[in-house]
Amino acid sequence: MAAAFRLSLKPKTSDNMTHLMVDFSQERQMIQTLKFLPVPKAPEIDLTDCIVADNCVSVAWRMPDEDNKIDHYVMEYRKTHYDGLPRVKDERCWEQIDHIKATEYTLSGLKFDSKYMNFRVRACNKAVAGEYSDPVTLETKALTFAFDSMSSHLNLKVEDSYIEWDPTGGKSQENKVKGKENKGRSGTPSPKRTSVTARPAMMRGSRDRFTGESYTVLGDTTIESGQHYWEVKAQKDCKSYSVGISYKSIGKFDQLGKTNTSWCLHVNNWLQAAFAAKHNNKAKALEMPVPDRIGIYCDFDGGQLSFYNANTKQLLYSFKSKFTQPIVPGFMVWCGGITLYTGLQVPSAVKTLQKSENGMGGSSNSLTSVAQ
Repeated sequence: MAAAFRLSLKPKTSDNMTHLMVDFSQERQMIQTLKFLPVPKAPEIDLTDCIVADNCVSVAWRMPDEDNKIDHYVMEYRKTHYDGLPRVKDERCWEQIDHIKATEYTLSGLKFDSKYMNFRVRACNKAVAGEYSDPVTLETKALTFAFDSMSSHLNLKVEDSYIEWDPTGGKSQENKVKGKENKGRSGTPSPKRTSVTARPAMMRGSRDRFTGESYTVLGDTTIESGQHYWEVKAQKDCKSYSVGISYKSIGKFDQLGKTNTSWCLHVNNWLQAAFAAKHNNKAKALEMPVPDRIGIYCDFDGGQLSFYNANTKQLLYSFKSKFTQPIVPGFMVWCGGITLYTGLQVPSAVKTLQKSENGMGGSSNSLTSVAQ
């Protein structure tokens, strides 16, 4: 057996395996049947066909060369406050709309809370997506504001876009918090409890702009030029509310529409129902149903304030005046609440009605005046 271990073993195959061959015939056949699709070129957005109207943006594009292999398009957009090319710093993330079959797309129901929007598009076939088009910038400017909590009456609970009448003036909630803290208190209160009570006291001390029966709050943005539009919707059980504009100089006891520096539409559902336009302590009764949502149009330079049914765009009433000071949106509410909608462009229907009304010489009514 010892001799067997001394045998040398030699392979029968060569080092380069020349006597063997792998059969790739099936793989070769599969590769030959593959169909390769070219990468789609970047589309070109046609600015002349892009439309911004009624808080909708329609974007249209075309391919530089005809490509019948395109399966769909992807459009991305983002809001910005900068004109021109997108900036990296302080920019919002791109939002995407996928599987667009046509060479145009409309974004609807937008809130225009930025001055501009960037758009870019890329084409996709069934294999790959191409490069994005050069981004374009469209102007989407509209008046955006909130309720100014520092100007509100103490009997109003104020949020950015909602106000509600509070008969306690915040006292019940404040006393409730204090009662919980005083109950079983021993020693120094914790920092957490101290922070809870300090905030309401500070807010109540600073909110003294309106008082008495002037349950009023102003908008936090002044209007000094241009045409603007916003809407309000009152709670169904709201007993009384007013919407309109005023000068910032309105007195702390003044109610909207009862001075020569404020104009409003007033709705009263308590005791005796009333729907009227008010200015300088004069009222014009309106013989029509109260819409559940009211649109307010203000043309500062043209000296016009109009109210519309926000759903049907029916004109409710128009004031014609000459504004000699910057104005602010004004709101009054009693026993109910109001929701505010801003970031809205002037609707096309309202623009058409305004042109027709101005062509007829404007609105003639007994409340027309020039406020100093």
